[in-house]
Amino acid sequence: MKQRLADNISLVAQTPGLDAGAIEVVVTVPTFRRPEHLVRTLDSLKAQTTERPFAVIVIENEAEERAGARAVADLFEDGTHKGLVIVAHDRGNCHAYNAGWFTALTAFANLRALCVIDDDEIASPGWIEALCATSARFDAALVGGPQLPVFETGSNGKWTRHPVFTPHYHATGPVPALFSSGNLLVRRDVLQAMAQPFFDPVFNFTGGGDADFLARARDAGFTAAWCQEAAVRESIPRTRVSRRWIRDRALRNGQLSALIAHRRRANARLGRVTTIAESLALALAALPRALAGFARSGCLLNALYPVHIAAGRILSEFGYAHEQYRNPAD
Repeated sequence: MKQRLADNISLVAQTPGLDAGAIEVVVTVPTFRRPEHLVRTLDSLKAQTTERPFAVIVIENEAEERAGARAVADLFEDGTHKGLVIVAHDRGNCHAYNAGWFTALTAFANLRALCVIDDDEIASPGWIEALCATSARFDAALVGGPQLPVFETGSNGKWTRHPVFTPHYHATGPVPALFSSGNLLVRRDVLQAMAQPFFDPVFNFTGGGDADFLARARDAGFTAAWCQEAAVRESIPRTRVSRRWIRDRALRNGQLSALIAHRRRANARLGRVTTIAESLALALAALPRALAGFARSGCLLNALYPVHIAAGRILSEFGYAHEQYRNPAD
C-alpha cells in the first residue's frame, strides 16, 4: 500500500494568524539548494499586483541542510510573506511538487487555483492576476506562461533561440497541450479529480513528471490555455550554457516524449508498436528538418534539435534514461 504523502511532510514555519479560509490562490515554490534565489523569487511574489487573497507554500526538498527553509522561515514567521514553509523529506522533484500540492489542497479549504513557480524564477508583477484572468476568460483548467531565460553569462542570441529555452507558444488563448510546470496555474477541480500522487516519482531525477501529469489531465478532459502576459524570468547558470548540456537536455526531452507516449497508450491495442513507429517517423523527418532549420538560423546546435529529439526517443527503447536532476549541480 502506498504511503500517504502527509507522512513525509514537516511544517517548518507558518505566518502567525494565517486565515487559511480566506485564501483563494496558493503559489507553490519547490526549492533545492538555491537559498539566495529563493529569497528573490519570494520578493517577486510579494510585489504581485492583485486583489486576490493568496498564500505561498515553500517546499524544501533538502531534508538535511534545509538551506532554503532556513533562509526564509523567519520571513514567514514575521509576516513578510504569507503562507507556509514545509519540508518534503523524500528527495526528488516529483516528491516536492506532490508535497506542495497536497498541502495546498488540504490546508486551504477555499482554494480556487494553484500557481507554480520554481526557485530559479522571478515573477512579473501581474503574474498571478494574468494567470487567473486567463483561466476565467477561456474557462481553462490549466494555464501556462512563458519562462524567459536570463543567462548568467549575459545576453546570447544563439542560446536564447534554442528550442530548450524558447516558450512553446507566443500568443494568449486556448492551446492543445501544456508541457511544463515551471510557470503554471492548476484549477482546484483538476487537483480534486486527478489521482495522487500527482507527479509519478519515476520522473524524480529525469524530469518529465510535469509533462506526464499534464498529458494525463488532458486525457481526462481538462482544457488548457496560454497566457503570454504571465511571464517569469528564469535564471540560466553557466553550467547550462554549453553544447553538451543542451544536447543532453534535448536527448532527455526525446526520451521523455517516448516514455510518456508509451504510458498513454499502455492499454491500447498495438500501443507500443504505434509509439515506436511514431519515433521512427520522427527519425526519418529529423534530418530534413535539421537542414531546413540550419538554413533559417545558421546555428548548427539549434538546427540539430529535431535530430536529438528523435535520437532520444530511439535510445529510450534501449533503456536510455538521462537523470539530469540526479546531480544537484545540474
